[in-house]
Amino acid sequence: MNETLKETIKLVPEQPGCYIYYDKDGEIIYVGKAKNLKRRVYSYFHKQHDSVKTNVLVSQIEKLEYIITDSEVEALILESHLIKKHKPRYNILLKDDKKYPYFLITDEDFPRIQVVRKKNLNPDKGRFYGPYTDVGAMYATLEFLKKLFPLKQCKTPKFSNRPCLYYHIGKCLAPCQGKVTPEEYQKLIHQVELFLSGKQTELLKQIQLQMQKYAESEQFEKAAKMRDSYLDLQKTLERQKVVYENTKLNEDIIAVLYEDGILAIVILMIREGRLIDKKDFTYFVDNIDKTEYFETFFRDYYTGLKLEYPDKIISKDLEEVGDKELYEDWLRVISGKKITINYAKGGGKSKYKELYELAVKNAANVLENARIKKMAQIRDDFNEVGSYLAEKLHLTNFPNRIECYDISHIQGTNTVASMVVFQNGLPKKSAYRKFKVRSTEGKPDDFLSMKEVLSRRLSRLGEPKWEKPDLIIIDGGKGQLSSVMQIVEDMGIKVGEGGIDFVSLAKREEEVFLPHQSESILLPRDSNALYLIQRIRDEAHRFAITFHRDLRSKSAVKKLKD
Repeated sequence: MNETLKETIKLVPEQPGCYIYYDKDGEIIYVGKAKNLKRRVYSYFHKQHDSVKTNVLVSQIEKLEYIITDSEVEALILESHLIKKHKPRYNILLKDDKKYPYFLITDEDFPRIQVVRKKNLNPDKGRFYGPYTDVGAMYATLEFLKKLFPLKQCKTPKFSNRPCLYYHIGKCLAPCQGKVTPEEYQKLIHQVELFLSGKQTELLKQIQLQMQKYAESEQFEKAAKMRDSYLDLQKTLERQKVVYENTKLNEDIIAVLYEDGILAIVILMIREGRLIDKKDFTYFVDNIDKTEYFETFFRDYYTGLKLEYPDKIISKDLEEVGDKELYEDWLRVISGKKITINYAKGGGKSKYKELYELAVKNAANVLENARIKKMAQIRDDFNEVGSYLAEKLHLTNFPNRIECYDISHIQGTNTVASMVVFQNGLPKKSAYRKFKVRSTEGKPDDFLSMKEVLSRRLSRLGEPKWEKPDLIIIDGGKGQLSSVMQIVEDMGIKVGEGGIDFVSLAKREEEVFLPHQSESILLPRDSNALYLIQRIRDEAHRFAITFHRDLRSKSAVKKLKD
C-alpha cells in the first residue's frame, strides 16, 4: 500500500456514502457503498479475506476516492449509477444471454405501439413497457392489442388523400385523414397503457362505459366494436389464474435457483389479484457470488423497470440479501410509493409460501432448459471448447475423454467413490463406475480414499471397457492433486504427451490446479470451458452421493433385520 493511499484511508469519515478504488493506470476497478465509509474501507486493508477475487482487488488498489451522502439509501442509488457509468471490472456486471424487447408507445401526436430492443431504449422516444422475456408471448400480445385497439400503423401516411388498407380492415382509425379526433385517440392510448400496466379490470369498466355511451347516442357500429373488444378482453382475463379474489393487490413473486453454474431467476407478476405474466432470466455465475449476483439483479431490474411497480415483493431469497428496511426505503425513492418486502414465510398453507413455491417450480424449469441449451452448445462447439481447455490448462492431449472422481461418506462409514466419463463434451453413462472404498472404513481420509480409487482404476488401463482417459479431473485442491500424483508416479503411469493429463478443481473459487505448480488457474466465469468442467465435477459428486445413499439405506435395512 502506497503512502498516499494510507493517508487517504485515515481521512475517510464515519458517514454513509460510496467509495471508489482505482488501479495504477487510474482506471476505476471497484465501486461500493457503505453505511459507515471508514469501517467498510478499513476492512478491505486490515482483514483477511477468504475470497481470491477480493485479495486480487486489494492488491491492485492504488488510489481511493469517496463521496459522502446524507443516507444509506442515497449511497445505494449513487453506487448503482456509478457502476453503470464506469463498469468497473471487479463489480458484478450482469450479462444475460438475451436482449429483451420492450413495447414502446411513441411520442407523437398520434402515437403508435412498437417493439424495441433494450439497447435502443431512449426515454425521449416515448413510454416503454417491459422487459418481455418470452418473445413469442410478447408478439401474441401485440397482435391482440392491434385487434383490440386500432392504433396508427404507419409512421408516415401511405396516401395523401385517402386511408390505407389498415383502416378498411378495422386495424387503424386513420388519424392521418382526420377520421378520429386527438381526444378520442388519446382515450385509446390510455386504454392500451391500462392493459400493459396490468389494470385489465379498470380497462373492462372503461370499455363497457364507452359501449353504453355509443349505444345511447345510436352509434351502433362503434358500440358493436366496443362489445367485441369487451368480450375478447374478458376471455383473456378468464384464462389468467386468479390468485386473490376481489382485490386490486399487485405483487411480484421472485424465486432464485443456482445449479451447475447457472443462476435462474423467475418473477411472477400478479396484478389486480391475477397472475398475468412470468419473466425469467438466466446467468452463468459461480456459486460463491450467488447472493451478490441476485442483489445486483434486483437493483438493476427495479431501477430500470418500465412497468408499474408492485405494492409488494415476495421472495425468500431476499432474506439472504438482507437490509430489508434499506431496500424498502430505496424502492420508495425510485418508485414514488410504498413497496413492502415479504420473505415468503408462514406455516401451513400460507398464500405467500404457496406463491413462492410456484415461482420455484418455474425457476427449476428455466434452469433445466438453460442447462440443456448450454450442453448442446458445448457439444456443437466441442473442438473449440476442447482446444481452449488444452491451451489454458497446458494439456498435452486434446481432452476427448475426460474422467472425474469424487469421494462420499459420513464420518468414514460407507465410503464410496464415483468415476464419471465425458466423451466429446457429453456424459457417457455406460462408462460410469462405482467404487466401495476398503482402506478407510471407519476413519475418514479423503486423500487415502482417492489414492485407493485411482490405484484400482489406473491398474486396469488397457483392459476392455477401461479405455485410457485423456484428462483426469480430481475434485479438490492442491492437496488432493498432490496425493494422486504420488500414486501416479509410484505406478509409473505416463503423465502428459502420450499419457494422461491431471488437474484438480477446487470448488470454493473454482480454481484449477496443475501438477507440481503452486499457482492456480482461473478460467473466465462465463466460458463454456469452465462450465464444462464444473458440470463434470458436479456430475461426479451427484453420482457418488447417490451411491452412498443407496449403500447407507441397505445398511440400515440390514441392521433392522438383524
